[in-house]
Amino acid sequence: MTDDDPTFRIPQHPTRRYRRRGGVEYDGGTVFSVRPTRDLDEATLVELVRSILDRQPYRYGDWFDLPMPLYLVHDDVTGDTFRVAIRDGVVELHVLPETEPDGLRAFYHRLAANFEGDWTVTHRNG
Repeated sequence: MTDDDPTFRIPQHPTRRYRRRGGVEYDGGTVFSVRPTRDLDEATLVELVRSILDRQPYRYGDWFDLPMPLYLVHDDVTGDTFRVAIRDGVVELHVLPETEPDGLRAFYHRLAANFEGDWTVTHRNG
């Protein structure tokens, strides 16, 4: 792991807004990009992420009609819910209004423990 122990400090939580016609939108927020230091194809990243999500303590759902893998993930140990997307060789952890760092950190540690290689972690605010 290149970033020995990223804190996953969340500088900005998104604001949830319910639309009149149904659905929900998020304004603002933080996305953490977890990138392997060696290139992996999308299929390998998807397989790695799914192998982690298929084990305890996770419950998750995915969207089949999107052009990229996207999962809504709940960690039963930390109580955190967040989205995981895989795009352009990067695993993205999307913060939701109630997401705390513990759940993101636990997912990252499981990801790193199941891959022989290093990772870098960056974030952006939306």
